[in-house]
Amino acid sequence: MFQDLDASLAALVEAELGIPDVAVSFVGPDNDFPPASVALPAISFFLYDIREDLDLRSGVWEIEDGQRRRPPARVNCSYLITAWPTATAPNPAEDEHRMLGALLKVLLRHRSIPAQYLRGELIGQEPPMPTRITADNQLTSLGEFWQAMGGRPKASLHYAITLSFDVAAPAPAGPQVTTHTLNLRPNPTPAG
Repeated sequence: MFQDLDASLAALVEAELGIPDVAVSFVGPDNDFPPASVALPAISFFLYDIREDLDLRSGVWEIEDGQRRRPPARVNCSYLITAWPTATAPNPAEDEHRMLGALLKVLLRHRSIPAQYLRGELIGQEPPMPTRITADNQLTSLGEFWQAMGGRPKASLHYAITLSFDVAAPAPAGPQVTTHTLNLRPNPTPAG
């Protein structure tokens, strides 16, 4: 499913970024970026954190067409997004900031990835996948992150998407309850 999320993000960026010939990469932004397979300029979406969203957990089973199914698990996927200008750019910082600004506009324009860009298992996913630019990232320290990646710090966006995962197969719902019977008996009066 994560490969479908990557493909969906790439389709969105390629269609709406408005800057020609920008590659979309999902390789970590380390000291060796870009790999030979990525031509610059590029936008790097690095999936650095995946965790269940416990606030969205539901214990209410759904019944449809004689089947009962557990509600899907909701999982937050957090990306660190960086922009990489060409090595020959006259002003690399300006190019980097221009790409990040254009990308920010695209991502803020949509509160979920539009249906026409969804790929694979994400097509028709219910509930919809909310997206957000977030200040609350899952990294304890951005400086430590860049040090661990072996690279120099770069301007970056933190982007989160909440996916739904079906974790159990549907099961027969059993007979539908159509009648309730309530038997009342008078309460005997205590002997007095």
